[in-house]
Amino acid sequence: MELTQATVNHLLARLGPGDGYMYLPGDLNPQDLTDLLGSRYGAPRTLVLDGFTDPAVDEHRGAALLTPFGDRAVTIRAWAYGGQWVGAGTARDTEGAERPVLVVAHREVPEPLAVAPGEDIDWMERLRRITGWTHPAQRPDVDWAEVESRLGTALPSDYKCMVETFGDGAFDGFLSLNQEPWTVLREDRLLIWAGTERENLYCWRAEDDDPDRWPVVVRSFDGDDVPFDCRAAEFVCRILIDPRHPFTMARYFDTHWFMSYREGD
Repeated sequence: MELTQATVNHLLARLGPGDGYMYLPGDLNPQDLTDLLGSRYGAPRTLVLDGFTDPAVDEHRGAALLTPFGDRAVTIRAWAYGGQWVGAGTARDTEGAERPVLVVAHREVPEPLAVAPGEDIDWMERLRRITGWTHPAQRPDVDWAEVESRLGTALPSDYKCMVETFGDGAFDGFLSLNQEPWTVLREDRLLIWAGTERENLYCWRAEDDDPDRWPVVVRSFDGDDVPFDCRAAEFVCRILIDPRHPFTMARYFDTHWFMSYREGD
């Protein structure tokens, strides 16, 4: 079998949107399949390695992908993609032969909390719920004192929490979170904390002495600046779920996730 992204599309379409799995031809290299899925969905979580299941695997971490194989899974990697789990690796068939497999399963994504007028909202907790994020903090030991000293400014606390929580990657595989702000627009008093494939830059207007009061400014691909009176975590929440937001991603995705660029623990 020639393995390409088109082949992967065909195989996933055969499995459908619900739960399903298939054994693949034995001459297929399972690492090639993992690499193709990784280029699409980001770094995977390892559920089973050499026949040993990660004890932390549960319904929130892709356990449904292992159901079809029982104790016959050999190595299974998993990706969270919106409302679906996708898994690939190897498992033993009913005759005991180890073969490449592709498997999908339904993924429960918690509904975002409703926002009451005047409610004091924890936007980071809301962002975790919107994305269905269940991984441990990816970068809990960032030396922010060193980063801030090098940049010459303190940074907003919700941004630092986003980096610590999610690490290197992109919301919906589209909005990339910078691991530290870019300073290329500093002469305009802008620091860039995220960006998209469409070349929009998500910045702060860094004029207040208190970075937690910096408003978000979008520098669009045509050079226009669009200000928003909110902080970074709130801004991400709103563009993920509000279809009326001028930079919304809600029209492209019904459910939301964070594509990690590095394999989690």
